[in-house]
Amino acid sequence: MQDTLNALLARLPWIGDHLARPGVALELLTLLLAVMGSLLVRQVAGHTLSDRAEATRSGSLHHLAIRSLQRLVWPVSLLIMVFLGRSALLSRGQETRILDVAMPLIGSLATIRIIVYLLRKGFRASPALKAWENALVTGIWALVALHLLGWLPAVEAALEALAFTLGETRVSLLATIKLVGLIALLLTLAFWVSGVIERRMRKSPNMTPALQVAFAKFSRVFLIALAFLVAIDAVGIDLTTFAVFGGALGVGIGFGLQRITSNFISGFILVLDRSIKPGDVISVGTDGSKYGWVQELRARYVVVRDRDGVERLIPNENLITSEVINWSYTDKDTRVRLPVSVSYDDDVEQAMALMVEAAKASNRVIEKPEPVARLLAFGDNGIELELRVWIADPENGIGNVRTDINLAIWRSFKAAGITIPFPQRDLHIKSAPEGQSGDAVPG
Repeated sequence: MQDTLNALLARLPWIGDHLARPGVALELLTLLLAVMGSLLVRQVAGHTLSDRAEATRSGSLHHLAIRSLQRLVWPVSLLIMVFLGRSALLSRGQETRILDVAMPLIGSLATIRIIVYLLRKGFRASPALKAWENALVTGIWALVALHLLGWLPAVEAALEALAFTLGETRVSLLATIKLVGLIALLLTLAFWVSGVIERRMRKSPNMTPALQVAFAKFSRVFLIALAFLVAIDAVGIDLTTFAVFGGALGVGIGFGLQRITSNFISGFILVLDRSIKPGDVISVGTDGSKYGWVQELRARYVVVRDRDGVERLIPNENLITSEVINWSYTDKDTRVRLPVSVSYDDDVEQAMALMVEAAKASNRVIEKPEPVARLLAFGDNGIELELRVWIADPENGIGNVRTDINLAIWRSFKAAGITIPFPQRDLHIKSAPEGQSGDAVPG
């Protein structure tokens, strides 16, 4: 550790000698003017490029090109201005050692920014992801800068000297940083590759939605596990040292992670048995209050969107253990029942014919099977009828179909003079108060 510090301190006189050269002030002034000029260029060009990016469709090649250009405006303009300043100084016969070091640093910054941005486009856009983009660019560029300056071996030696022994294993700060960095890099690549696979699967017309989700889930889990194993092996850590960690993980699952593990495994069961797939119309629970169509199958929950635009996140375990009605499991055709009552004084056959005719009021009612009317019972207040129609798109809701047909029945009944009875009760008075007749008793 002391030798490493001495090596770093030994380079300070060399740095001081370079800063004491006569032309250093002019180089620093040139670099400062280049930075200020490039910032001005970014300020002017940034607004123009931002407006043009908002005018284009997100995800298109044109949009990607404009966003990439936004990230290159500052480093490229800075590189050009430093190059022009360096050329001017060389034409005067002055040394440009600082500018010679600055140019590859600026060029590496531009390259790293565009590469990280293109990798980020493989993920879903989010504020956290954009923030991590800047942090990742800064970290990679700092590593490249240390390498270009020749300081990387000394820094690595200093980090390797900071270590402690755990049993027979020596754990250094350098190995820990390498492990974390390698895991982060490999996980990023794993998520990016799995995202590309998932998008390709969704565009495939020969794969069912359930098979697409299953392939995407398995590929993601496989790539994540592979990333961890490769990172651990690359750092040189013996996998047998994780036996204690595996036991602790098993205890943790047994005590506090049962529900998470259950939801995770239930998600794979739902994908494998293909009981629920994206696009299905389901209702969960005995009362059927959680009604909607499946948007996504995630590792821990299922996204179900109802007619109000509300997205419910239903845990996978609930879909395994509770009653689920899948309105489109094998066939999307769904029967809708509309109960109607008519008076005993009306023509029942005419009322049934009008109900069948009213089924045409909704263009969502299919012709096969045909709409039919049934006489169910002779009720207390009237004759109970029921109109039965079929629709092929339950994901668009049932309430609007009921409304259209019920309004048509109401209009046709009113035109034909058919009445819809209301509850009736007969009151029989067996006795009246003394001195009053039955007619005087208020009803």
